[in-house]
Amino acid sequence: MSKIGKINISIPEKVKVTLDGSNLKMEGPLGKSNLPLDINLFDLDIKEGKEVSIKPKSIDQNIKRIWGLNRSLINNAIKGVNEGYSKVLELNGVGFRAAVKGNLLNLQIGFSHDVNYQIPEGIKIVVEKQTTIKISGSNKQLVGSVAAKIKSYKKTEPYKGKGIKEQGEYILRKEGKKK
Repeated sequence: MSKIGKINISIPEKVKVTLDGSNLKMEGPLGKSNLPLDINLFDLDIKEGKEVSIKPKSIDQNIKRIWGLNRSLINNAIKGVNEGYSKVLELNGVGFRAAVKGNLLNLQIGFSHDVNYQIPEGIKIVVEKQTTIKISGSNKQLVGSVAAKIKSYKKTEPYKGKGIKEQGEYILRKEGKKK
């Protein structure tokens, strides 16, 4: 049995969840979300708009794996439309700075040119200081992929720690040359 799949998902008061065919639709204060589900494999039960439970129609090794995954995806989508997700990135380095210009994130990260990143729809990027970028949105996967893409422009190097990293991320530092 799936340990995660057995747990029921509680629905907050401000969120409305409905099943439309094979799509699970969620509406909340931060927007709407659609999640396609395989109705042939799973039974979805919405109890009075307060709880959602997912059960497999038949149990084998592959269904057990997908059961926990689907439960986590539903939980993340419900949490996303209610509270949202956010990540904070830090720029470390001399002259490193960021700015938001309309729908572009402009990064000056030590190259001879500026790096411009097109902000996708559904993502909000705020530059609090010139060296702190806050990425927020209702889709957990999209917030994480935007943060990873921005981090990939200048990975932190292990000697001086220059580059883009997440807040709270530990960088393993190396010792320099010895005489």
